[in-house]
Amino acid sequence: MATFTIGTLADQAGVHIETIRYYERRGLLRDPPRSVAGYRQYSATDLWRLQFIARAKQMGFTLAEIGGLVGADTDSTADSVLALARSKIAALEVRQRAIEDTRARLLRLIEVCADPGNEDCTALRLTS
Repeated sequence: MATFTIGTLADQAGVHIETIRYYERRGLLRDPPRSVAGYRQYSATDLWRLQFIARAKQMGFTLAEIGGLVGADTDSTADSVLALARSKIAALEVRQRAIEDTRARLLRLIEVCADPGNEDCTALRLTS
């Protein structure tokens, strides 16, 4: 089985070496075995795990949540993954509604302020 040094693993995963060390401290990656010379030796599984962490972060999962999914002491099941994903979707929907509300208010402000003589818009000017 092929092994990677920390530098090679970092290059393959597109992360910094310190990110790998940090993930080890957080328990997201196992403490790797070492060569006789003391170099960390990572496997293809470690590369997959780093890639999974990156994909999960892109989906909005926190490192704590990812740790619950892939950490060394995890007992996550498909049901727990589904529950977490559903929770993320619900949170995104709340944020999306808030963004849409803010967008609507900004569009109304633009509409009001498009008329230079409109008193409602000039009231927004700050005085010194």
